[in-house]
Amino acid sequence: MLFPKKVKHRKWQTQRKSGKRLSRPDTRGTTVVFGSFALKALSSARATSNQIEAARKVLTRATTKTGKLWIRIFPDRPVTMKPAEVGMGSGKGDPKFYVFEVRPGRVLFEIDGVPEDIARAHLRQAGMKLPVKTTIVTH
Repeated sequence: MLFPKKVKHRKWQTQRKSGKRLSRPDTRGTTVVFGSFALKALSSARATSNQIEAARKVLTRATTKTGKLWIRIFPDRPVTMKPAEVGMGSGKGDPKFYVFEVRPGRVLFEIDGVPEDIARAHLRQAGMKLPVKTTIVTH
């Protein structure tokens, strides 16, 4: 599971969940840079570290010894929750997990050194593990 080694602020303020802002295409990390094939987001959502890890496991199976995998996103945003059946008030909850806010157009994973048919099949499976609609792009 991915999570930051050290954080400056343990709890972040909650951002507005404006559909207009989240559906705006991403401006950074939108091109295939390292590998030959990539998984690109078409919608917006928050990808948790568990979901990223599940997709990574699928892609690691495809790379075997010859291929290489790049993870282009990192979950650095803490999500806080209060325990079950706790009353209102008495401060903010403790950090439970970390997420990455994915916006449309962001390249999530890149893969290289594997045949095209295998790469496409595994990238499609990895896309199923994520909460966003994805497409496969080439360099």
